[in-house]
Amino acid sequence: MQRTRPILLGIVGDSAAGKTTISAGIEKVLGPDRVTNICSDDYHKYNRTQRKDKAISALHPDCNYVDIMQHNFYQLRRGEAILKPVYNHNTGDFDPPVYVEPKEFVIVEGLLGFYTKKMRDAFDVKIYLDPEEELRVDWKFKRDTVKRGYTREEVRESLERRIEVSTNFIRPQRKFADIVCNFYRPEGADEETGTNLNTKLILRPTIQHPDFGEFIDHRPEVKEKCLTFTLGRDEGLPVDFLHITGTIKQVTAETLMDIIIDHLDKSGDDLSTDGVGRYTEGAEEKVSYPLAITQLLTCYHLMNAKMNP
Repeated sequence: MQRTRPILLGIVGDSAAGKTTISAGIEKVLGPDRVTNICSDDYHKYNRTQRKDKAISALHPDCNYVDIMQHNFYQLRRGEAILKPVYNHNTGDFDPPVYVEPKEFVIVEGLLGFYTKKMRDAFDVKIYLDPEEELRVDWKFKRDTVKRGYTREEVRESLERRIEVSTNFIRPQRKFADIVCNFYRPEGADEETGTNLNTKLILRPTIQHPDFGEFIDHRPEVKEKCLTFTLGRDEGLPVDFLHITGTIKQVTAETLMDIIIDHLDKSGDDLSTDGVGRYTEGAEEKVSYPLAITQLLTCYHLMNAKMNP
């Protein structure tokens, strides 16, 4: 038996943590015709000029219509269309609202998606992106200077202004996620920002995770494991850790992705790994296999939520 209502995925993280990148690959696996993707950061109360006059950060809950955002989450969960606001990051002002109909899967990405308990309860799967802080800062410099037209000094000032509000309101949402995704640089690779980053997934027992024994190479002659699975604690509670090395070989990664897809295909859906793991660095498109595996495992959870009411 399948759920008939839309399945909701929440992706939360600080600015430039990779929310849009990870959701794009998930949409490619499931198929754009089956996915509605919205950004909860569109629910700002004030435009850029008003925020400056009021000396309030866009990250602060008081600068966002949290109540309307929450109400819209539940409308989407019930399969109802919403009239969603649109914030234009290029102009710093609002565009006309858009009519949004939920498809089979709804991805909500943004800064404050897990801020209230009622908002959190709207989601079937919750992911918090928690990259290494120096890495996130590098990503923000690259994104905001290349794509949004800011100078490096403007980005630096923005980061400094946001430290307190991010610490108070964004990062505390981490503890509510079912999965915490931590991209980090390998030892000695201080300049790495993409393809060869390692990934640690913190898997909390709030949702049912797959049996990773089928994915992990247990052969004793293999010295360097591309995937390892360990037990540990996070936020004082027991969790599982799945580590994916950035140096995972293409053939190994693709075999692993095919195994995950085989699990997903049991639902009868025609799914593909085409396009997963892709990200842009400047004007260049690249591929990260740890990112691809993370995206596919997220799809596993969404399909599992759909198939198991």
